[in-house]
Amino acid sequence: MKDNFISFLGIAKKAGKCIEGYNKCEESIKKGNCYLLLISKEAAENTKDKFTTLCDARDIPLIIYYSREELSKALGREGINVVGISDSSISKRLIELWNDKNKN
Repeated sequence: MKDNFISFLGIAKKAGKCIEGYNKCEESIKKGNCYLLLISKEAAENTKDKFTTLCDARDIPLIIYYSREELSKALGREGINVVGISDSSISKRLIELWNDKNKN
């Protein structure tokens, strides 16, 4: 089954709206340039805790669901654990796709 969320994440990457990696995402959140954050299931608990706190404080949606492999494949880059979305309209669309996926 095709995952529309992952497909659209690839489009966001091509549009240059993805922030990849721990440090870049942390900096982007603190600057207010991040509208959605994705963390892989395999990310360290400390990483999940830190970004959960950062996102909660700034009211940024956070999704911890996909594997590192799935995120890496969508972005065309190996070993991605943390991905931010730097465009509000793209993040809204991803959230819509996420909600549609999880209605069942």
